[in-house]
Parts: sequence; structure tokens; C-alpha cells
Amino acid sequence: MKLIVGLGNPGTKYINTRHNVGFRVVDELAQRHNTKLKKKLFGNAKEAQFKKYGEKCILIQPYTFMNLSGSCIRGYIRKLDITLDNILVICDDINLPLGTARIRPDGSAGGHNGLESAIKGLGGSVFPRLRVGIKPEAEIDDLSDYVLSDFESDEIGIVKESIVEAADACECWIRDGIDKAMNVYNR
Repeated sequence: MKLIVGLGNPGTKYINTRHNVGFRVVDELAQRHNTKLKKKLFGNAKEAQFKKYGEKCILIQPYTFMNLSGSCIRGYIRKLDITLDNILVICDDINLPLGTARIRPDGSAGGHNGLESAIKGLGGSVFPRLRVGIKPEAEIDDLSDYVLSDFESDEIGIVKESIVEAADACECWIRDGIDKAMNVYNR
């Protein structure tokens, strides 16, 4: 069984923000596999399931807001009795150029509050994560304003392509594991 967690913030206000790239990758996977995300786990997440490469896959979007997502993920770990190497957490990354993605077997939060919450909720940082780049071209004054802002019109095509590539990386991880996914998608 695989658990794929897209980090983001719930509500229409945040749908197209930079911070919701993780949600958008999960949306892409749900669409590919003809499944719908529905509220589950006492209303703390949206969830969908599909089977791929002989693996049962559960997609979730925590509805606890980005900075508190670890408690929701911990609830799924307990409910599913799943090991950390079978979890993939997807989030935005301010340090990666727009349109790039990096998948890793573990690592630090790197200043990302959602990943920090996931690390606390899971009791450690040894779980796969997929970061999707949202780095600005110019210096920004307020990081919070930037990550909670919508993408500019000239960025939308690049973002859509990176979401598709990130979903491809997720499927590679399901089928072939973290090492293969890193070899193929980390450029």
C-alpha cells in the first residue's frame, strides 16, 4: 500500500496559490485514475483510492492547513498501519526553480512549515518527499505573501507541465521505487 500526501491549504481562496502545488499534483493523479477526492478521516482530509502496478494507492489532501498537516498524516499512518517508506509527501519548494521537481528518500524540512509539521507528525524525517519548484526570478520581500499568491499568467504553462511531471514521478515511485524515480526525475 502507498500513501501519497499533497500538502496545501483548503478553500477556494488558495486553489491556485504557489503553496498548493502539492494539492494540484494529487488532483492530477486522481484525474488520471478516474477517482474523486472526497472528505474522509473525520473531515480532516480529502481522500481518493486507486490501484496501480498491483499497489493500492491512497491519495490525501490534509484539510488541517499546511502548517498543521502532520497531525492528519499521523492519523492515516495509524489507521493504515503503513511504514514511512511507503509514504510520499508532495510540497512546493521556494529554493527550486519554477518548473523543476526533486524526489528524495528523506531530508530536512528546509524551512518549509508543512514539511516540518509532517516530520513532527511522523516522528522523523526518513520518508520520501517530492518538492516542486516555485522559486521567484527576483528577490521577494515577504515569503508568506509570495507562497500564498497565485501564479502569474506567464508561469501557468510551466506550472502545469511541472505538475504533470511530478505526477509522473509519483507513478514511477509506485512502480519502481525511490531510487529509480530519483534517477529519472532529478535533473
